Amino acid sequence: MRRSFAFKCTLLILLWLLVAIGCVQIPAHTFWPASFGALTLPVALALNLLAVVYWFLRDWRVAALPLLAALLTWPHFQRGVALHPLHTAQAPTGKADKQVRLLSANVRIFNVYPQLRDPDLASSKKMIQWLADNSADVLCLQEFYNEPRGSREDGQVFRAVDKIGEESGRGAFLSKTLTNGIGAEFGLAIFSRFPIVKRGTISFGKLTQNHAMFADVRLPAGDTIRVYNFHLQSMSMEEKAIVDSYSSREGLKREGRGLLRRYKRGLIARSVQIDTLIRRFERCRYPILLCADLNDLPYSYTYDQLADRFQNAWTTVGTGVGATYNGRLPFVRIDHQFAGPRWLVEDFQVHYEIPYSDHFPTSGTYRLK
Repeated sequence: MRRSFAFKCTLLILLWLLVAIGCVQIPAHTFWPASFGALTLPVALALNLLAVVYWFLRDWRVAALPLLAALLTWPHFQRGVALHPLHTAQAPTGKADKQVRLLSANVRIFNVYPQLRDPDLASSKKMIQWLADNSADVLCLQEFYNEPRGSREDGQVFRAVDKIGEESGRGAFLSKTLTNGIGAEFGLAIFSRFPIVKRGTISFGKLTQNHAMFADVRLPAGDTIRVYNFHLQSMSMEEKAIVDSYSSREGLKREGRGLLRRYKRGLIARSVQIDTLIRRFERCRYPILLCADLNDLPYSYTYDQLADRFQNAWTTVGTGVGATYNGRLPFVRIDHQFAGPRWLVEDFQVHYEIPYSDHFPTSGTYRLK
């Protein structure tokens, strides 16, 4: 009786696993509730592993079924929890002139707004200086902010393009979404120690400031590569509202409907945005590196479209969850680097020692095969 019940539960877990994987592949602009099924995938994966252990102790012949499912779905497991405990940064192999050190960071407009500032603009100065001093060859920055020289008296602190760019030996490409009344610039930025031979932007429509940019960079070996930097639609959901909605029934009633509405809007926007980008990626003839604030979890349509075509750097060489969100919500990884099939991922790390934004910077080392 007990064995029969356990076997039925195992079959239900396997069915759950298949349905959740199917939900991950459904774009939100087609059927947005599927995203809730996708979010249950890590639970289904974990239960399937428990079923493997249970049946190995009870009946190894039945264990073959969940074990086969675990092997087939292992790449999905790795999306959430990477396991490479013995990985160390590889010693240089081949030509150094085919290697690229890439850094990506959502810098939260360098904390320029009054509610983000600290005394004497300490975090703003430290963040900009850390980026300027960083040894990375290419920097991709989201939520970038820059004040050109002479825009205002204390604008010297926020001359980010000059400090991270020319003064640090890098070429700069700033893709602006907004210029305010004092001439300050908001948007995305790419900085490169290698020559930028072509550049461009990809719009997601007039009603959003989220967009993508790219730079074609020439390596010392003569190869031209393309680096994309993009920031997808935010949920526009305040962290406090999310925490309050889980803390009490009254909080759920007060915040729940608004959170669901914004969640749906963000899902649909990101699914359209990633489809737009995928079409561009597929037409590119150069080796591709991607940096992004996806504003989405590894178990989502957005991530799935990228993971099906590119190597996720953390999944390839990292160990653990690799959370990149610096806030009260734990285990959230929404900042990513991806590499095309012509790259070898040598190293990747999340810089938890740099806490100046609500996102931790990430850096990766790649080599053309």
